[in-house]
Amino acid sequence: MKKVIYIVVVIAILGAIGFKLMSNKEQMAAKAAVAEIKSDAIPVTITEVKTERLDKSFTAQGNFAPVQSLTLLSETQGQIKNVLKRKGDKVKAGELLTVVESNTMAADLATAQTNAEKARRDLERFENLAAGEAITQRQLEDARLAAKSTQAQLVAARQRLNKTKITAPISGEINEIYIEVGSFLNPGTRLYDIVNVDKLKLKVKVNESEVLLINKGDKVTVKADAGSGQEYEGVVTAIAAQADPTLKFDVEVEVKNSAANNLRAGMYGTAFFDVAAQRDAQLLPREAIVGSIQNPSVYVIKDGKAYIRPVKAGTVTQDKVEILEGLQAGEKVVQSGQINLREGTKVSVL
Repeated sequence: MKKVIYIVVVIAILGAIGFKLMSNKEQMAAKAAVAEIKSDAIPVTITEVKTERLDKSFTAQGNFAPVQSLTLLSETQGQIKNVLKRKGDKVKAGELLTVVESNTMAADLATAQTNAEKARRDLERFENLAAGEAITQRQLEDARLAAKSTQAQLVAARQRLNKTKITAPISGEINEIYIEVGSFLNPGTRLYDIVNVDKLKLKVKVNESEVLLINKGDKVTVKADAGSGQEYEGVVTAIAAQADPTLKFDVEVEVKNSAANNLRAGMYGTAFFDVAAQRDAQLLPREAIVGSIQNPSVYVIKDGKAYIRPVKAGTVTQDKVEILEGLQAGEKVVQSGQINLREGTKVSVL
């Protein structure tokens, strides 16, 4: 009898535990459903484009390019005996870079010198004979032509020998080397890429309203995007007379590099054009921009959902960006919370 009572008690306890677990499971599922419903809308803060007064001063981004750069090609033929400068070395204009085997060229020069000397003496003798009418005028002219021809051959042979010593045509830094000791050269063989970064030019693009505000010779403040905030003084050296297909004008700003050559060709840079005037502009907080300033977008709120939209940026200040195209006045734009958004995501405004 006692065993039966124990069994009944155990069964009752197990049933109670099972009921409790099922109840807890249903409550957890209900809470999860509620949480899912609540989390369906992403909380964001919003802003809108506003018209404000803005300095006509503007910035423009571009890439640094060397003022001087070239690919040095061989003008001679032969085997390389010595390579004196390699990648990364700095060179000065006229400095010896490479020496090519010159035995054949030296022999050609010696022959040309002998021929030129013989022709010169023959001409002197023929002129003396012509004074005594011992030879014809035709023979004298032939002697003169022979002297000129051999002299030209001498000059060419001397130049060929000189070209076996290859020198730097400009000052700069060797960016690439294409040869090695023992290589055989032909005319036109690539030898070196030489880049001069003592001065660089920042190539930027400006729109039609901005290009009217600048002139050649204007002073410009320049920064490298990869730098530590160091500023450089630049000078506008060229302004395009015609816009490109995107209606932008090319502007070149020449910048003197630092003593350590901190600026490198190919780096991104920003030029600040200081203009003493103001204008009306449509501005958004900079944090509302999604992506880079070069390819900006924003999330626009419509019917409680977020939709990404490309925009065109103009002047960029420390905390605001001018919007030239893509937004209408009064449209609601996500200012913060974009990291969780996708096209068509529901949002709740904080």
